[in-house]
Amino acid sequence: MEQLLNKTKGDKVIWSVVILLSLVSLLAVYSSTSSLAYRLQKGHAEIYLIKQLGVLAAGIIIVYLCHKINYMYYSKFALILFIISIPLLIYTLFFGAEFNHGSRWIKLPIVQLTFQSSDLAKLALFMFLARQLSRMRNDLDNTKKVWINIFLPVIVICALIAPANLSTALMVAMSSAMLFFIGNVRMKHLLILAGSVFILMGSLVAISYYLKVGRAVTWVNRVQHFSSEEKSEVPYQVYHSKIAIAKGGILGKGPGNSNQRNFLPHPYSDFIYSIIIEEYGLLGGIALIFLYLLFLYRSVLIFRRCPYAFGAFLALGLSFSLVFQAFLNMGVNVNLLPVTGLTLPLVSMGGSSIWFTCIAIGTILSVSRFVEEEKNNIHKIDTNPEISETE
Repeated sequence: MEQLLNKTKGDKVIWSVVILLSLVSLLAVYSSTSSLAYRLQKGHAEIYLIKQLGVLAAGIIIVYLCHKINYMYYSKFALILFIISIPLLIYTLFFGAEFNHGSRWIKLPIVQLTFQSSDLAKLALFMFLARQLSRMRNDLDNTKKVWINIFLPVIVICALIAPANLSTALMVAMSSAMLFFIGNVRMKHLLILAGSVFILMGSLVAISYYLKVGRAVTWVNRVQHFSSEEKSEVPYQVYHSKIAIAKGGILGKGPGNSNQRNFLPHPYSDFIYSIIIEEYGLLGGIALIFLYLLFLYRSVLIFRRCPYAFGAFLALGLSFSLVFQAFLNMGVNVNLLPVTGLTLPLVSMGGSSIWFTCIAIGTILSVSRFVEEEKNNIHKIDTNPEISETE
């Protein structure tokens, strides 16, 4: 165990946040799956606890393995993963497993494992964008190169994700825009990109809505219900999410004492944050927000300390997308945003989605490990008189 700890490098705070979020996930999933267990497993909620424990344990191993890889190798993987993700998204769009009139999952035939191709596409896109931004630092004034090498990949990925999962496509677009802004892409280019994405998404929704194809009717209804002042227009899940938050109060009802888990359609995924507030109160909800903000803060420090642009953009892009998704999920739970299908990273019950999140975290820790080793090497040179005199 001591040898394993010695081999574990990278930002210790991020490691701690990952462990704490995993513990929160176990507690929340075990509590929120009781009604699901009653319907499907004859009341044995321990089945879902054991399954989630296995998923998270595998996720921690994935984080460890990914953080051991030199992050510069991810620059080589980025283009390959990006190219692979495009046909996978197309396949998912036409042949994927359907849920709520949207094809999001691919089912692997032999192992019978399903995963969302959008999870792979998000990871591949941010790796690819970090690679492109680091290579084009001196060409960001060239409109043609910026559009072909940076903007077009974002538009393609978002266009392929949007028909089945508009909220994820918008999240990817906004996260990419933030990365471009920090990467010193000119504001006029960003405004043109924003206009292009708006027109693309608007056209998609309009065509889907009037042709009654896809999920446009669901999207429009969600926005209408969110903006309506009529109590009768409040969606069922939002209504019970509000009750859960109100019942939680300051300190909560205690672990395992949620009542609204029996009424919410997906209390273990989309609306797990409301269950956490009901059981652990406002303080528990704030503590969870603090963990995500701490994760982002430590990632920003990695961004500032990394001497190479690729590693800096890689750490920031991946961390911001994860935290942004977390805040979108929590915003939906507290009714600050319309209902989406986004889960709470590393907390909601899942399988492949958690593993893709762990790959992203392991990649961030790989950059952190390099920054840490670089700092230690400089310190050794400064404190070793023989090395200093030789140089």
